[in-house]
Amino acid sequence: MSEALMAHAERTIEVGSKSFAAAARLFPPETRRSVLMLYAWCRHCDDVVDGQDLGMHAVAQDSAEAVRALAGLQAQTRRAYTGEPMRDPAFAAFQEVALRHAIPPAFAFDHLAGFAMDVNETRYETIDDTLRYCYHVAGVVGLMMASIMGVTRADVLDRACDLGLAFQLTNIARDIVEDAQMGRCYLPARWLREAGIPLDQVAHPRHRAALATVAARLVDHAEPYYDSALAGIADLPPRSAWAIATARNVYRQIGIEVKRRGAHAWDERVGTSKATKLWLLAKASGTVLTSRLRTMPPRPATLWRRPGHAGAADPGAAHAAGA
Repeated sequence: MSEALMAHAERTIEVGSKSFAAAARLFPPETRRSVLMLYAWCRHCDDVVDGQDLGMHAVAQDSAEAVRALAGLQAQTRRAYTGEPMRDPAFAAFQEVALRHAIPPAFAFDHLAGFAMDVNETRYETIDDTLRYCYHVAGVVGLMMASIMGVTRADVLDRACDLGLAFQLTNIARDIVEDAQMGRCYLPARWLREAGIPLDQVAHPRHRAALATVAARLVDHAEPYYDSALAGIADLPPRSAWAIATARNVYRQIGIEVKRRGAHAWDERVGTSKATKLWLLAKASGTVLTSRLRTMPPRPATLWRRPGHAGAADPGAAHAAGA
């Protein structure tokens, strides 16, 4: 059963995220196992809600189906925390990771709350609204990943969350047109109005030039979160720090490429070549070495704060916890 779970997790990440799969190979074996199993659960939950397979071949679901699917995920997650045997490989993997590393249930349910935002067709008026979504679908994944690596300090967890926020901002910029074609938009509506793009015409080719300015703005907005995350790498075990620094470099490079391509950023899916990944991997090794020589600076007060921390509040998280 254990080998089957690992095989399932490896297949999931290889198909679902080639960018993170490359960096994940750098983790020490036990950490890599847990990271991949957590990823498999996150990918599974996303697929169930969207009616897709490993992020592809989406099948339209009506709202009632999506609500039932989400409720099923919430129920299975609760059962996983009780230690009840899990038949679904993704939930068996999650149970192993969550119980072994004492991942707080609040983190798992905060993640599910992100899918609820899709199910409920949440609209995003400001960049803070977008960042709240980013927290649920990616920032809290950073918190769970950090828990796997043994992180308990709140300030280091903040940096892990910041990396998740930066990743998701990059993902949104890369996938703007694809998301819009599915009827979803995570861009701040205020930014779209300022760029002269009607909310229901985000994917229209006539708006590509204006959309490129919005995407560039989003990529720029991710930068201080990438910087903040970099400051926390020194507090991770060396091989884990190398893996995370590599993932940071790879995702950040995707954003740079989206910005460089301008109006042509959505002609084909932006990624990084194998050669570029190897260069970024080598660059990350130097980053890890030099990070040990620095003291972590205070986190900038201007950055968005994760829910439930330093007085921040989030209705979505509260809803998920009570679901």
